[in-house]
Amino acid sequence: MKKLIITLNIFLFLGLAVNAQIDRTTQPEPGPAPKINLQKPEVFTLDNGLTVMVVENHKLPRVNMTLLLDNAPHSEGEKAGVSGLAGGLLGTGTTKTSKDEFNEELDFLGANVNFSASGARANTLSKFFPKVLNLMAEGALQPKFSQEEFDKLKDRQIESLKSNENDVNFNAGRVRRALTYGKEHPYGEFTSVETLKNVSLEDVKNYYNTYFVPNNAYLAIVGDINLSEAKKLVKENFSSWKNKSLPKENLTDVTNVDKTQIDFINMPNAVQSVIAVTNSAQLKKNDPDYFPAIIANYILGSNDGRLFNNIREDKGYAYAANSYLNPDRYIGSFIATAEVRNEVTDSAVVAFLDEIHRIRNEKVSKEELQNAKNKYIGNFVLSLEQPSTIAGYALDIKTENLPADFYENYLKKINEVTAEDVQRVANKYFKIDNARIVVAGKASEVAEDLENLTYNGKNIPVKYFDKKANLKEKPDFASKMDPSITVEKVFNDYIKAIGGRDAINDVKSVVMTADAEIQGMTLNMELKRTAEGKLHQTISMNGNVMNEQVFNGDAGFIRAMGQKMDFNEEQVEAAKADASPFPELTPGDASVKGIEQVNGEDAYVVQLDKNTKAYYDVDSGLKVQTVKTMEQGGRTMTVPTGYSDYREVEGVKFPFQITSSAGPQTFTFNVNEILVNEGVSEEDFKLE
Repeated sequence: MKKLIITLNIFLFLGLAVNAQIDRTTQPEPGPAPKINLQKPEVFTLDNGLTVMVVENHKLPRVNMTLLLDNAPHSEGEKAGVSGLAGGLLGTGTTKTSKDEFNEELDFLGANVNFSASGARANTLSKFFPKVLNLMAEGALQPKFSQEEFDKLKDRQIESLKSNENDVNFNAGRVRRALTYGKEHPYGEFTSVETLKNVSLEDVKNYYNTYFVPNNAYLAIVGDINLSEAKKLVKENFSSWKNKSLPKENLTDVTNVDKTQIDFINMPNAVQSVIAVTNSAQLKKNDPDYFPAIIANYILGSNDGRLFNNIREDKGYAYAANSYLNPDRYIGSFIATAEVRNEVTDSAVVAFLDEIHRIRNEKVSKEELQNAKNKYIGNFVLSLEQPSTIAGYALDIKTENLPADFYENYLKKINEVTAEDVQRVANKYFKIDNARIVVAGKASEVAEDLENLTYNGKNIPVKYFDKKANLKEKPDFASKMDPSITVEKVFNDYIKAIGGRDAINDVKSVVMTADAEIQGMTLNMELKRTAEGKLHQTISMNGNVMNEQVFNGDAGFIRAMGQKMDFNEEQVEAAKADASPFPELTPGDASVKGIEQVNGEDAYVVQLDKNTKAYYDVDSGLKVQTVKTMEQGGRTMTVPTGYSDYREVEGVKFPFQITSSAGPQTFTFNVNEILVNEGVSEEDFKLE
């Protein structure tokens, strides 16, 4: 015991002595960066040109396979979309195996195989590796390309494009790419309904036969395998793949604008503006600027970077604000983007410009630089746990012309970045004086403020584009409405459209059940309303109630995450507006504000209260949208809800599809059942 006490005292003394020698007033200098020990792949090449890389990793009994066709970008012209159709048809049956048999075999093995126009990916238990590699090769090299599957896929893609016709983010993204790269460049070219209709099954076969070749193809295999087995199996499955000459591609030149400008796409249905400050950038992974550039962008646009802290945390303009610097062998890009409320669109543009100017004109502090390096390195190290990451790095070294030790020295290169490096590359790649500020939003609410926007004493010119990236004259945003249109007329037209006043007056209660799919999971909603103005709503997942709201006409509560909160005065007023199945029966102080487009059609805009607008289709009279503005966590957010697919129940028409957006999330609820005057009791509205 005495010996133990003496030993403990010695350790205590040594600890105090060490602590006494540490100067805690200064931040310790970081030690040398660890070297990443990535296994170098064993590489061999088949006679047809397919390069194979094998990395043995026996930690887990799994194997990851990636087949990559490293073809140059190529334009598809009037048949844009043919590559997507070709990739989509791979895996829908082969010349040997039907689609159902192919999928059943994969399900039985518990494996995943995904195909695209640029190759295939697979993941399996190592004991099934031979069979899954065989299925991947069969799907990629022996596609059936049936007319039936082609017609179904083409119809689905056309319907998808039509459904995205009024999606603000979708249109903002493809117009931004078209303007950044040019519509003739493969990166700026986009698929339309018209170009898809031009594509035949024969076009798909020709595309596949032209571009799906082993000349520039790579196969990376990582996992619990051995080299000799992999060699044998790859030769068996891929040696029959025929080598062919690829067409020579002449890419159009990509240039930035001479002077920063705002490029506006009018989306009359937008309740938020999508902003993207963008320019092309000549940056490759093998450039000396690569490491300083990714740290500069991390400081500016990561999830806790300057843009995020300014635009979200400080000003509350958006849920998120980020930037992306995309290196590319042919032509890269810089993008800083956010979705913001209409009323702060011009202010958000100024906030973007402020932060980009600041990182170009001021050196980052030593502390901010080190914090950015630490966080970036932490994320990088975590990514090494995934076999797909190792496969990607092996492919990068081959396809990006990188030195063999590129990833081994990755952390060392990151740690060598200086504040001077960050400022230099920010000036080189964040081209704020030659940038496009692409804004997709509701012109009638935001265009005037953007046209009056000045920065550093200079006006930024505004140009207008349609959804196909064609330059247009400035549109007429003024709402043209007969001044005799009143709230009473709009509401009466709506009441008539859904069944008439007599039918509606007979409705004492309504129960609606609906489902929505989000990230592979199903949300279940049940909503009960009464003509007396009472409400009970639950949202569940897998039988568990995630959110419950109850309102008895005078008071209410919300229960979420096990916490119950009583309604405040503002929530009580909001619940009163929501609780009635047909608020149009009592106009109150509502007023008509004009005409705007919703989903491409004119709609009367009615201000129901200070926080809620409702939109009624001019022709049909039906309510097609409501937009609520609310405060949450000290920030203002706008929540649009769309109504469509009206069907008659007990003599009254109800919407059977309800789409609601909150920040980046969009939920589409499909109604399963509506009950009129049944399924409701006073127990539903008790405040526990």
